[in-house]
Amino acid sequence: MKTKNKLLTLLILSSSAITTTTFINKLIQLEATKSKLSEKQTSHYYKWRLGDIHYTKSGSGKPILLIHDLSAASSIYEWNRLIPLLTKNYTVYAMDLLGCGSSEKINTTYTNYLFVQLITDFIKSEIGHRTNIITTGESASIPIMACSNNSEFFDQIMLINPLSLSDYCQIPGKSARLYKKIVELPVLGTLLYNIAVSKDSINKELKENGFYNSYNIDSFLIDHYYEAAHLGLSPKSIYISQICNYTKCNIINGLKKINNSIYIVGGQEIQNIISRLEEYKIYNPAVEISLIPETKNLPQLERPDYLSELIKTYFC
Repeated sequence: MKTKNKLLTLLILSSSAITTTTFINKLIQLEATKSKLSEKQTSHYYKWRLGDIHYTKSGSGKPILLIHDLSAASSIYEWNRLIPLLTKNYTVYAMDLLGCGSSEKINTTYTNYLFVQLITDFIKSEIGHRTNIITTGESASIPIMACSNNSEFFDQIMLINPLSLSDYCQIPGKSARLYKKIVELPVLGTLLYNIAVSKDSINKELKENGFYNSYNIDSFLIDHYYEAAHLGLSPKSIYISQICNYTKCNIINGLKKINNSIYIVGGQEIQNIISRLEEYKIYNPAVEISLIPETKNLPQLERPDYLSELIKTYFC
């Protein structure tokens, strides 16, 4: 009888803990998205086969497609300070990748191949011309592989702080597959995700790696990142795929194959940035490299004026 009572008590406590955690998770999502910051921009939606893709279009001239970094908190807003500087010379498209920002967030495993198909279809359907592409961070692998598969839709390519080539070669190991299963759990997994993309975590990442001068980080920027990480039906799916290396692929052969002009821009204050970027020239000697002083991973937010002048020089 005592054993039954203990089991009953444990069951009640467990049910209570699950209910409380579920409530906390829902409260966090409501708090993160209550300001509806993403709805305050002029938006378009591309009806792709796997979900609606949110994008913006502004300016006139030769098209440029901007692709944000590949993280759960990334979105079009990463280009917010750069876009106004480009619209006099270019038609600027900026898209939220599937699983990010205000695009549809389906519960799936995201891969490089999925994003390659997405940007190729987007250029065919919405732009309709050979397009210059600018990407940042891990997303640099997307146009490299897309262009190596079918170069007719791509013109010049600019990569801002791409990962090292060895980082792109990482594959999901046993620990990554286990972590994926844990975070996919509906209650505990969502709580772990909410901790990983909390405001404190976002602020810490921006201070340590995003910006050279932390005074350039304001609360409005953090709010945008925080909201982007909690929008949609399954916001944690892209986080799981990215953190567990499902979005990575070996881009060396693709890099060798490309004949398009490739420009790589690095934040000068990133440790070992020169050796990281010079590695790309080993496999494609035509690659050109520039560094932006007093920046780290997000020069488009920290020194958009400097970056815009580089773009106008390269994409003339």
